Amino acid sequence: MNVTSATEVKYLKGVGPQRAALFASRGIYTVADLLLYLPFRYEDRIRFNRIEEIAPGGTYTIHGTVADEGIARFSRGRGAIFHLVIRDSTGTLACRFFHGGYLQGRFRIGQAMVVHGKADLDPRRPGRIEMINPQYELLGADAADSTEMGRIVPIYEAIDNLSSRVLRRIIYGALQNLFAAPLDALPASLLARYDFPARGDALRFVHFPPSDVPLELLNQFRSPAHRRLIFEELFLYQLSLALRRKEVERHPGISFRVREPRVREALKRILPFKPTDAQKRVLAEIAADLEKPTSMHRLLQGDVGSGKTIVALEAATIVIENGYQAALMAPTEILAVQHFLSARRVFAASGYNVELLISGLKAQQKQGVLERMRAGEAQFVVGTHALLEEPAGFTRLGLVIVDEQHRFGVLQRKRLMEKGVAPDVLVMTATPIPRTLALTLYGDLDVSVIDQMPPGRTPIETRWSAPEHLPGVWDFVARELRKGRQAYVVYPVIEQSKSNEAQLSLKSAIVEYERLQKSVFPRMRVGLLHGRMKSEEKEQAMETFRRGDLQILVSTTVIEVGVDVPNATIMVIEHAERFGLSQLHQLRGRIGRGAEKSTCLLIAPQNVSEDARERLETMVATNDGFVIAEADLRLRGPGEFFGTRQHGSLGFHIANPLRDRELLELARREAFLLLENPEEEQERLRLFQTLDPGWQRRYQLASVG
Repeated sequence: MNVTSATEVKYLKGVGPQRAALFASRGIYTVADLLLYLPFRYEDRIRFNRIEEIAPGGTYTIHGTVADEGIARFSRGRGAIFHLVIRDSTGTLACRFFHGGYLQGRFRIGQAMVVHGKADLDPRRPGRIEMINPQYELLGADAADSTEMGRIVPIYEAIDNLSSRVLRRIIYGALQNLFAAPLDALPASLLARYDFPARGDALRFVHFPPSDVPLELLNQFRSPAHRRLIFEELFLYQLSLALRRKEVERHPGISFRVREPRVREALKRILPFKPTDAQKRVLAEIAADLEKPTSMHRLLQGDVGSGKTIVALEAATIVIENGYQAALMAPTEILAVQHFLSARRVFAASGYNVELLISGLKAQQKQGVLERMRAGEAQFVVGTHALLEEPAGFTRLGLVIVDEQHRFGVLQRKRLMEKGVAPDVLVMTATPIPRTLALTLYGDLDVSVIDQMPPGRTPIETRWSAPEHLPGVWDFVARELRKGRQAYVVYPVIEQSKSNEAQLSLKSAIVEYERLQKSVFPRMRVGLLHGRMKSEEKEQAMETFRRGDLQILVSTTVIEVGVDVPNATIMVIEHAERFGLSQLHQLRGRIGRGAEKSTCLLIAPQNVSEDARERLETMVATNDGFVIAEADLRLRGPGEFFGTRQHGSLGFHIANPLRDRELLELARREAFLLLENPEEEQERLRLFQTLDPGWQRRYQLASVG
């Protein structure tokens, strides 16, 4: 059967309606979508390693048959360990799969298979070599299958019960029966300029590469075909950002009067201290945007405690003095309350009406806030997602401020903007974003960075201590408290979950709060804060701690952002190895906000994983948020860096902004040039006409183009 790029996958051989539904769960509807589901790794199955060649520490690919199999259950909490032995003509190899109960019944004696993994010595049987959790693939009866053996074989991520082998055969069949080459998404001028292969040739190459291509080049995604497809993906993404930006510039915004004496006086009135040079520079950039007749779309970056909030409130002052309203959206109720109290304090001298809109308000309170917002009486409104709900409306919304943007999606930002007519937008984040990711995630925004800390801040000393040294840690905390200081003690969970084995060994905030209060600090005032408390309880706990009526606040990560208590100089984080690097940095940022020396104590065992060790050592070595962000990005990758739940996986099939920095910069430059150059008008039109629907869906090019 001949197929085209537009053919639905359900019509391909070996698919059908049930498998088509599995493909749809990954956004694969057509052959064009399927061909963009690329291998994540390649194996050289031209020559396999022999079992007799295996040495500890090496990584090998073995072709053999199942010699023996068995399953053993160990003590409660360890799960099932599945044991498998495979054989070739030179010997046998043991394989061990942790939590492998699901493998029971999957193998049969004599079945041909391939395993790939790192070899190590078996600690229980001296001299025996084994593989722990190797990747494996069962082979069909036809060992001569051209997609499986005697070639470089692509390895795909399984989709539910669609194994790599099944995917390989479906994709191979689609390529064999492709009636016409896929239309090229890149302008001809770009293909010629960078000597990129045609799209059809590139797709055939990456799915089934020739046998003479170096395996290392393929696994590093650095073949000419990989580079071309990576560039294409980044180019189309950046083109969508460029189009959005052009769309914004086409619509008139609000031109605010910035230089009038009344506005300048209002700005002076709210400043509690002399701003840093970085704050002055950033405010000048924002003020210049506010003056323009087009809407501002700016990202304000600054490390924890660098003074972003006061700059945002200065921007709001300009807007309010021009007769408009400003709104600030925060990701949590605790942070929203912090911003509300801070804004009310800063704006007290100006007499602005500051309101708070969160779900925790009583119905009558909420109704009053909503009415004042719609009447224009609420000049500065702080809220959570409640600001996005239908009843929330404004008379003259002039400025939208979104704090900790990485916790919101782009569409949520857009929904808040739609509460006004082309309001200016200021996006704030205390998570320092490496330039590469800033271009990727926020490429439609201008970027301002506060790269200076306010004077008088003492650098935080960070230490890593083992759990057995906790008595000494508590003695240190007690000495500091007697000097009049305050402390945070942070735990990873609120309470232990009997249904979650991974949490059984973790200390919990509720249990440890009671223990610390009764046994460790019986003469100290200890408080508790966690996410399941009611809004008013959380607010009361924080306010009591801020006033100094509590000496120790036992908490979960709800204090990660926004809590500002200058007298808090100590933080103890138990099970620190369970926290992410940026999360540890954010938590640490709750101390060191005054002139006194502050200390952060990370409690974790010495024998942690390699990644955990690097996280903890990075925290001890530096307070620089950008260094920490780079390390975190390297450890976790861009998809996890921002949290896929809130932000999506960036929509990339093959590009990795961290790995592909050079191609990202190149793609961005070419995408913006294409829109700016009138001579490229025909090329642009051709590109949009030939682009398959899958690309247009992913990058919303139809809606913005």
